[in-house]
Amino acid sequence: MEKDGINIPLHFLGDKLEFPPVEMASADGLLAVGGDLSPERLLLAYKNGIFPWFNEDALILWWSPDPRMVLFPQKVKVSKSMRRVMRSQQFTLTQNQCFEQVLDCCAQVERKDQEGTWITPNMKSAYMELFQRGIARSLEVWQENTLVGGLYGVDLGHVFCGESMFSLTSNASKFAFVKLAEDCLAKNYKLIDCQVHTPHLESLGAELISRSDFMGRLKG
Repeated sequence: MEKDGINIPLHFLGDKLEFPPVEMASADGLLAVGGDLSPERLLLAYKNGIFPWFNEDALILWWSPDPRMVLFPQKVKVSKSMRRVMRSQQFTLTQNQCFEQVLDCCAQVERKDQEGTWITPNMKSAYMELFQRGIARSLEVWQENTLVGGLYGVDLGHVFCGESMFSLTSNASKFAFVKLAEDCLAKNYKLIDCQVHTPHLESLGAELISRSDFMGRLKG
């Protein structure tokens, strides 16, 4: 899904707290442009299958792709080598202990085919506010006393909306993802929203489902 060189739809958001129906999204999944990053708008977006994603120097872009990449927690794939890592006590896990540091690491990590970061200062402030309200959540992976991986996202209570993860050493982000899946399974979460397809997520068991299927599970 590209953010550059796309046709911008005519759904420009103003001050009113609303989004158009997700079925009005373009073939790329782009639904709307503009608005703000207030906690209220972000929460409304996630509850309606919409998420922000844009370059640092661009307008706020809101997406609802079809199909949607998700992980059903019971379907997480753990390879034999990863099972050894999970048993080795190489890593330890904490939750919500250093949300801001995880956010910064996700913003700083270099990603293939991506220039800069979409986690802008305004975006960071918005998710910090969600964290302070108990809506955003982080998992941190430690090797001894060093933070080496983690992830963060928005927790809707029955669906975890994953936003970004990072790894500073081999298998650290996989460890966080598997632990997230185990936690979501134990809490009977319906799914983990991974948003868009990547080979890495697919290797961990995530799959594409239709947007209508995703919306049904999100609302149900």
